[in-house]
Amino acid sequence: MALVPLNLLVTHNGKSTRQHITCVYKCGDACSKPVRNTSDNEYFGDVVKAVSRRSMLQAGGVAVLAVGAGSVLAACGTGEQPAASPSSSAPPAQTPPGMRFSSVAPNSEDVVVVADGYEQGVVISWGDPVLPNAPKFDVNAQTGAAQRGQFGFNNDFAGLLPIPSDLAGQQNHFLLVTNFEYVTPQFMFPGFNADAPTREQFDVEIAAIGMGVVEVERTPAGLKPVMGRYNRRVTADTPMTLTGPAAGTDFVKTAADPTGRTVAGTFANCSGGVTPWGTMLSGEENFHEYFGAAEGSPPPAPVDADRQDRYGIALEPSSLLWETFDPRFDLAKSPNEPNRFGYVVELNPWDPNSMPIKHSALGRLKHEGANIYVTDDGTVVVYTGDDERFDYMYKFISSKKMQPGDDAAARAHNMTLLDEGTLYVAKLSSDIPADQIDGSGKLPSKGSFAGTGTWLPLLKSGAGGQAESLVDGVTAQEAAVFTRLAADKAGATKMDRPEDFEANPKTGKIYVALTNNNERGAPGEAAPDAPNPRNDNKSGQILEITDNHAGTDFTWDLLLVCGDPAAADTYYGGFDKTKVSPISCPDNLAFDSHGNLWISTDGNALDSNDGLFAVALEGPNRGETKQFLTVPLGAETCGPIVTDDLVTVCVQHPGENDDNSIDNPLSRWPEGGNGTARPSVVAVWRGDGNIGT
Repeated sequence: MALVPLNLLVTHNGKSTRQHITCVYKCGDACSKPVRNTSDNEYFGDVVKAVSRRSMLQAGGVAVLAVGAGSVLAACGTGEQPAASPSSSAPPAQTPPGMRFSSVAPNSEDVVVVADGYEQGVVISWGDPVLPNAPKFDVNAQTGAAQRGQFGFNNDFAGLLPIPSDLAGQQNHFLLVTNFEYVTPQFMFPGFNADAPTREQFDVEIAAIGMGVVEVERTPAGLKPVMGRYNRRVTADTPMTLTGPAAGTDFVKTAADPTGRTVAGTFANCSGGVTPWGTMLSGEENFHEYFGAAEGSPPPAPVDADRQDRYGIALEPSSLLWETFDPRFDLAKSPNEPNRFGYVVELNPWDPNSMPIKHSALGRLKHEGANIYVTDDGTVVVYTGDDERFDYMYKFISSKKMQPGDDAAARAHNMTLLDEGTLYVAKLSSDIPADQIDGSGKLPSKGSFAGTGTWLPLLKSGAGGQAESLVDGVTAQEAAVFTRLAADKAGATKMDRPEDFEANPKTGKIYVALTNNNERGAPGEAAPDAPNPRNDNKSGQILEITDNHAGTDFTWDLLLVCGDPAAADTYYGGFDKTKVSPISCPDNLAFDSHGNLWISTDGNALDSNDGLFAVALEGPNRGETKQFLTVPLGAETCGPIVTDDLVTVCVQHPGENDDNSIDNPLSRWPEGGNGTARPSVVAVWRGDGNIGT
């Protein structure tokens, strides 16, 4: 393969590679619509207080049990192996362990490009059978019934859970647990008409999203799917239990569910995490786009209209037109149905007959995902971000302790931990003078963007759904169902699209991907501040938090201010910017066993394919950033997992482009030839050693 490299150090036009069609179906075209957070929270410059960085708190007395993509084996496998890219430079001797590979140059290839000396393969793709009797994928013969037994569309988060040898009959078997975030019908159905979708297409879409569990076997060449007894598909109509303060309230009751406790399905499942007790957490993110109403439908009461607007829910036809096939998606007929989505879902992959749980004690927002940290005394702390411009960062502290072990009894107890505890939202401050935050991204005189913060209490949840609001003028039920409005009133800090949170297994520090914000500093919107220092933030940043995990105070600084290293508004942890791989629009995070941070990107603004990057965090190499792989044209890199001998990613929406469709494809990955572009899970490994050593 002849690689087409892109210049490493050039000034780019800053236009995201994210296509408009992706925005329409992935997030309801949120960034082209008015900002949903119209609260009058004080701007950062109005609330800064002089705080010495020397007062940085220490996170002693806690044991790191970081879970999710960075600490659990992930999906991987075999398949065709395109040629690796030429290296942009040989790894220097002082590069930290885990990062000793040749950086992949930015490119625009329609393949997965990996570092020199590494092999790759596709484990499983959209439409591959995962349940007995499911047919082989045929793009011209899709049915809802077939899709219910096949691997879903647009895989996002993935994790691998090892199956004990006494259960699997042999070692090296795992459960691959995956999110399927959204559908793009133009890239699923030949001849698709967006104005007149068919009932069969609706049935396929309902079945193509949600979650999935697939047993896989480790082989010398990666992983291969197995038709195992744990295999399962969870779809947009799988029954689920709603727990916590929202359950049973009038806000979530519908004609189909007058109890308000059993929800049909999950969708918009973006990122997630694997719990220490062996379950999976999945964030329901852009759920709003699945609901609509015919033009001219009677408007809701003003209070309901305000609540819906805060979540981007509008009385207009939806992009998918699901409301024309099922009344529960019609806002005029079932106005409470959206209130049953926007939660963290917990799935027990060890019981294919178990009912997934929606934990309302963690709040209702556009959860990117949810990841857990466990303190020495067994307190469980959940971190989650609300992925929209000017929305917030949250954490939940359990009131009960985790029971050790992964047996059924311990797991049953631990699956109740996320129903009882306190939900908080973050408020950040800094001692940086206001005149040094001018929107340019230029470093302040202290040499870094840094400060302190407080977790503001929102909601205390107890046993049996009992709860207490900790925000004046907001009921507990309102705080659980309309969490954004409670956080507005509490005075949280508006952030630049907080997405994934991950805890460093070496230090316990928390890292947050802030993807971008094209409205930062725009007229009438929040001004730049220390944690969000750039106007029209096209490339995002990485926030590093030293948290008192079971408490309410923390310190923070910006590890990366992403973008073109040649530009003055970027910062790579103080590392020499002429020696880094350019990174833009960080999305998902993971850690390797050496404590290096790995970042996947989504819609980068540097005119190249998205990729996966490793970043050094400590010592003289802090901020060193190296690209390990890139994904094909039009694709997003999702759900990275890094182990000592495997790196895995989900390749989402390959070939998705405004000027193309399944009938006129931009991409033929992964099959090539005349094949259909199919979202897939990919693994990368090295035949003669571990990753990055």
